[in-house]
Amino acid sequence: MDDLRLALLLNAVSPAVGGVLVRGEKGTAKSTAVRALAALMPDVDVVAGCRFSCAPGAPDPGCPDGPHEAAPGTARPARMVELPVGASEDRLVGALDIERALADGVKAFEPGLLADAHRGVLYVDEVNLLHDHLVDLLLDAAAMGASYVEREGVSVRHAARFLLVGTMNPEEGELRPQLLDRFGLTVEVAASREPEQRVEVVRRRLAYDDDPAAFAARWADEESALRERIVTARALLPRVVLGDAALRQIAATCAAFEVDGMRADIVMARTATALAAWAGRTDVREEDVRQAALLALPHRRRRNPFDAPGLDEDRLDETLEQFGGDDRPDADPGPDPDPDPDTDPSGPDGGPGGGGVPPQGQAPDSAPPTGQPEPSEPAGPPAQPEPSDSPAANAGAGERAAERAAEPFRTKALSVPGLGEGAAGRRSRARTEHGRTTGARRPRGALGKLHLAATVQAAAPHQRARGRSGPGLVVRRDDLRQATREGREGNLVLFVVDASGSMAARRRMSSVKGAVLSLLLDAYQRRDKVGLVTFRGSGAEVALPPTSSVDAAAARLEELPTGGRTPLAAGLLKAHDVLRVERLRDPSRRPLLVVVTDGRATGARGGDALALAGRAARLHAAEGTAAVVVDCEAGPVRLGLAGNLARDLGGTAVTLDELRADSIAGLVRDVRAATGTDSTVRNRRAA
Repeated sequence: MDDLRLALLLNAVSPAVGGVLVRGEKGTAKSTAVRALAALMPDVDVVAGCRFSCAPGAPDPGCPDGPHEAAPGTARPARMVELPVGASEDRLVGALDIERALADGVKAFEPGLLADAHRGVLYVDEVNLLHDHLVDLLLDAAAMGASYVEREGVSVRHAARFLLVGTMNPEEGELRPQLLDRFGLTVEVAASREPEQRVEVVRRRLAYDDDPAAFAARWADEESALRERIVTARALLPRVVLGDAALRQIAATCAAFEVDGMRADIVMARTATALAAWAGRTDVREEDVRQAALLALPHRRRRNPFDAPGLDEDRLDETLEQFGGDDRPDADPGPDPDPDPDTDPSGPDGGPGGGGVPPQGQAPDSAPPTGQPEPSEPAGPPAQPEPSDSPAANAGAGERAAERAAEPFRTKALSVPGLGEGAAGRRSRARTEHGRTTGARRPRGALGKLHLAATVQAAAPHQRARGRSGPGLVVRRDDLRQATREGREGNLVLFVVDASGSMAARRRMSSVKGAVLSLLLDAYQRRDKVGLVTFRGSGAEVALPPTSSVDAAAARLEELPTGGRTPLAAGLLKAHDVLRVERLRDPSRRPLLVVVTDGRATGARGGDALALAGRAARLHAAEGTAAVVVDCEAGPVRLGLAGNLARDLGGTAVTLDELRADSIAGLVRDVRAATGTDSTVRNRRAA
């Protein structure tokens, strides 16, 4: 929590740092710590009566409540505005009264959360679950420092400069790279494993629940001292000097870690300056640059969604030493810097080092990203696989250790046929709030997107009867028409992966995992939920229930062992159960079943395993589940069993080579043809 406190305090000292993203497991008081920041923020001066928090000395010339006359402002506490994950677009940016705008020509604007957060803090809990259209609006406001509301020729603009703070649990999915880069700093938090610290946490929580007022009074003096220190550091900040040596170290560090763009350099410079001001100094030192790198770079050096954020501290120290300059002060009037954590006598298993070093920087020996080779392998015989806990899982063949996935590639686009109404995404066609306009209808409840032409057409025949005499159009509630739009939705992509002995050849399983990893990356980019069912031995299991965390699915795939029989029917039936439950939980999200197998099926002696698999496949076809079979059969002699399975599923079969985006054209058309939505293509293929 020291790292989290430091990151929040640095943003309180210098809001230009750009906010904080707090990543961590559930139950680690992320939200509690962020909400506590509001009480420490200095007051802000605002124009009296302005709903957009204009500064008295420099009011926004385009403020909807302006123009403002020169007058002393009023002080009020800095706001912390919370953006709910399920908020509407109108609640975020504000709403226009379209009916009054059409009838009277009046811009009746109700400010949204972006206006409330101006010159304050905008906090998004579970920011990784925020809908895409809200993320787009946040990105626009953060980039321009203003919010624009455009509705059918009526435009309103107001300033929106805020400190963006978000919390998230990585298990529930990752952020889009564009939004991730907008957070100045990132911190990884985890619950303490020390019994004494956990006891103290519980003790304080119980004390607060018993008497909140007394608990707050107990810490009032410390909070007051902290608030004064923030004010002092803010006053000192303009006098802090960022020397050329520190700038060279910042630029060299960003280049060494191959971060994209220049925002990392700027954020590091601002963070290092804030660190110096927080320490009461007017010069930026090497330890400030080092700490700034540990806070500003980990989330900017991810090359793909499956890379864990982190920073190699040894490499960081080498870069700082190599590019250190001579313009550092000879004298050191301040306290001695914290000792090098590498020389801490407690060793690597000791407590965290001082100075708010992020925990992600303390694990340079962590596992390499998924799909990447190990930097080195110890000499000696390969490790033997551990036996399975389930004897049945090993029936028919010995279990083999998990193989690494091959390098992922860009896949062909797979989609679900028809027109859905699921959550916004980028895979299949759907009726959405955003997209191209396809028609108009009467609004159900509050009016969303107005269809201006249809509204005028509905109101025009009644103008004489309504006594229209002026230039304005007399519009009634019954005349309003809402635009229907078509965009893209995210789907539930359920992978059913054959992990049996027939798939266990080393190069073969590596290629299969690489293909599934590629499809997972595609699902991440298209905002899908994913699930993973595996089958081998005598049964099937849900390796990962449907989730938005694509990187969790990649981790489970990487650990997947192989061996045993091929219970294909069990895998399909398990997938059927998963989809049945998900339809009850989220009926609007349509599924896409991806079966990765060579089509073989084995079972108990005397049974017809292929016939059972065909019956299980036809259950999915009867419910209209879109399906794709990735045919993993290899060798000169091919049985074509995967194609038979695809026909039973009512889907299509593609080989691993055909799955690549640059291999063949028209894969989406083939999927639709196999599901009966494109008779022309189906007949052509049959011919």
